[in-house]
Amino acid sequence: MSERAVPYQCPYCGDDDLRPHEVVDADGEVSSPHGQWACRSCLRAFSLKMLGQLRPGPPADGGPA
Repeated sequence: MSERAVPYQCPYCGDDDLRPHEVVDADGEVSSPHGQWACRSCLRAFSLKMLGQLRPGPPADGGPA
């Protein structure tokens, strides 16, 4: 995946008014750390992080994989 993944809904309230979370440092510079989002509805900030890909497990019915 080469583009930034965008969440469609807030994981807390379910609203879709999301924007990149902006952080202002002591020098007054504004940055938007990768994977951090702000919900304008419930005023919460959250981050998303890909942990990796999962290996497929055996079928639930116990048959051959």
